[in-house]
Amino acid sequence: MVKLLHLFITSSKPVVEILLITLVGFYMALDGVNLLGQDARKYLNNIVFYVFSPSLIGSRLVDSVTYESLVKMWFMPVNVLFTFIIGSFLGWIVIVITKPPSHLRGLIVGCCASGNLGTMPLIIVPAICKQRGGPFGDPENCQKYGMGYVTLSMTMGTIYSWTYVYNIMRVLISPIETQPSIESNYDTCKVPLISSQEEEDNQKAGRWEKVKRRIVSLSEKVKLSTIFAPATIAAMIALVIGLITPLRKLIIGNGAPLGVLQDSLTLVGDGAIPAMTLIVGGNLLKGMSSSGMKKSTIIGVLVARYILLPISGLLIVRGAYKLDLITSEPLYQFVLLIQYAVPPAMNLGTITQLFGAGESECSVIMLWTYALASVSLTAWPTFFMWLVA
Repeated sequence: MVKLLHLFITSSKPVVEILLITLVGFYMALDGVNLLGQDARKYLNNIVFYVFSPSLIGSRLVDSVTYESLVKMWFMPVNVLFTFIIGSFLGWIVIVITKPPSHLRGLIVGCCASGNLGTMPLIIVPAICKQRGGPFGDPENCQKYGMGYVTLSMTMGTIYSWTYVYNIMRVLISPIETQPSIESNYDTCKVPLISSQEEEDNQKAGRWEKVKRRIVSLSEKVKLSTIFAPATIAAMIALVIGLITPLRKLIIGNGAPLGVLQDSLTLVGDGAIPAMTLIVGGNLLKGMSSSGMKKSTIIGVLVARYILLPISGLLIVRGAYKLDLITSEPLYQFVLLIQYAVPPAMNLGTITQLFGAGESECSVIMLWTYALASVSLTAWPTFFMWLVA
């Protein structure tokens, strides 16, 4: 009972921290204070997108990645991708059942697909490792390897968020953005997707030409250039530095000649999570008064993230262990499992702010999911530790 209470306190700490910072952002956005108004949130959002997030990813990844660690943790990027794919599928189920407004479909899929693989594991795993006589052995080794696992998890989560989820949300939101131009140029909204002339051209064109046109059409819709977001570029640079030994010795380490670059990057990156949380808190002010989010939709997101997704992760990770795809190390399996039980990612607030759609509804979902995260991040980690240890 005492251990369960201690685990509850440990698991609740990151949740309480995020909720407190959210309240600060809410207060700063009040009309009487007006320190975090709509324009201020947009400017802060751009700083997060172009400065804070790349610095956070670069500084965390370059310090922990090596060729040996990548070989050992090869399954983790695959596992994180599974969380996004399964979450997207569950998000579509929530949409089909609850029938939310069309401009919120991207937000719902994003909340179910993209989990907080940075802040939560970054606090929970070291806190569990510090316990003497814990389930993961020596606290020092647990801390060392655990931070490596969490860093790669956070990096892959951010990359998938800014590539996979970003483009899904943009595609699902885009019909709302293009609707006025369609209505202004046509008397009816029943516009054929392919004109008669294009249809004749398609019939005359060869198979390769048809495939080429579809790829071009898809690239215009998805905007493949957004795959190389600043955070993704920072991760690529960090991988190159971490894997090339001469560059690593030049920048990483206490005695590195250019170690000041790493220290400066870490200092800037530490501002990413607080800034994202303040934006969510500022958007919550509008969401509490004019949110179009149904209660059934919020419940659907909660069920998907805290019940169905962890069960799916349990089956995947234990199946991978039975097939000898992952090692028997308890800490590694624990990090893989906990990736399925975290609340939605904080950068969803940044993405909705960039699109200018669903900001308030995103804050409402964040409020409920993080308010109930203490229960999920106590029950599931307790079961996971019992299972792997």
